[in-house]
Amino acid sequence: MTGLSNGHAGSSFELPTIKFTKLFINGQFVDSLSGKEFETIDPRTGEVIARIAEAGKEDIDVAVKAARVAFDDGPWPRLPGTERARIMMKWADLIDQNIEEIAALDTIDAGKLYHWCKAVDIPAAASTIRYYAGAADKIHGEVLKPSRELHAYTLLEPIGVVGHIIPWNFPSTMFVAKVGPSLAAGCTIVIKPAEQTPLSALYYAHLAKLAGIPDGVLNVVPGFGPTAGAAISSHMDIDKISFTGSTEVGREIMQAAAKSNLKPVSLELGGKSPFIVFDDADVDKAAELALLGILFNKGEICVAGSRVFVQEGIYDEFEKKLVEKAKAWVVGDPFDPKSQQGPQVDKRQFEKILSYIEHGKREGATLLTGGKRVGNKGYYIEPTIFSNVKVNFSSTKVLNRVSSEYSDN
Repeated sequence: MTGLSNGHAGSSFELPTIKFTKLFINGQFVDSLSGKEFETIDPRTGEVIARIAEAGKEDIDVAVKAARVAFDDGPWPRLPGTERARIMMKWADLIDQNIEEIAALDTIDAGKLYHWCKAVDIPAAASTIRYYAGAADKIHGEVLKPSRELHAYTLLEPIGVVGHIIPWNFPSTMFVAKVGPSLAAGCTIVIKPAEQTPLSALYYAHLAKLAGIPDGVLNVVPGFGPTAGAAISSHMDIDKISFTGSTEVGREIMQAAAKSNLKPVSLELGGKSPFIVFDDADVDKAAELALLGILFNKGEICVAGSRVFVQEGIYDEFEKKLVEKAKAWVVGDPFDPKSQQGPQVDKRQFEKILSYIEHGKREGATLLTGGKRVGNKGYYIEPTIFSNVKVNFSSTKVLNRVSSEYSDN
């Protein structure tokens, strides 16, 4: 396909064949019980990549039952840690053998840079699995010395069936970060990838099967938060929930967990991260880091530096350098090695960012550069910088690609 490089023709790349589009439950790819499907969209073009089986509450019930049987009666929790490690190491090797294909899936599904996925995200996913495989035979309790003539010890055991709900900004990274420690501990898993980015998760499930992870241990159920996510959060037979995403949804998950079986919850939620530059800083380096802080991964990252506070003595120089670097930043086809930034993950995020930009203009902030769509196809947006921004401006709430500067003496 023809790519974009600041709106101009870029590279071509042969797209991968989409091999897995169904739910992965109990070791098999299956249709949803309702027969429902949803479209996963290529953010480079806005076109449909594939139709994915949509998990509903009934499918979650089936997946949880498979995970429960695998935990209560299956071999995985009862294997020696060394054997779990061996299987996980084989899974990591299979990921390494398929780096290019998985990287391409995250590129067409999430708009991530292909060369970054190939060089960093996917190799790091394999390394993460290896890291947790190394922990599988090192889960030890303690022998305690009581004050009386008693024998006391602690024993660490797998908690049971774990439900994971992951976001769309780092599909591979988040998948292995959740699944790796759960597998090493001997747990079984029901994981819901974000509806925007289900493709790599399903591919990882396929490789897990090839590696020898027993049926029912890993179940991948693409679907939507209000249905599949809610069913996982409130399920009476899930023993633990882990969620990465927005603070708003994190609250809902914690409430659902408490109202059901009071399952423990681990939350990694969004933040609002300022970047502070003082007069004694290397201004050129600071401007480079500030730009990277907001534009890395298209700004789709929980620690994106969406606000920049600059001491007054270097403010003008810093602003000039930041604008120069932003104008030179290459927005384009994520398969083009010259591109530094691809499209936003979906139309909703694209329109949300543009709406924040317009809101910033209305509230009186000064638009220094950017603020517009790139090209006429896909979800590309120019790097955008505002100055003269009031601290309480609602335009500064955006955690994506709009960077706001403040002067501070």
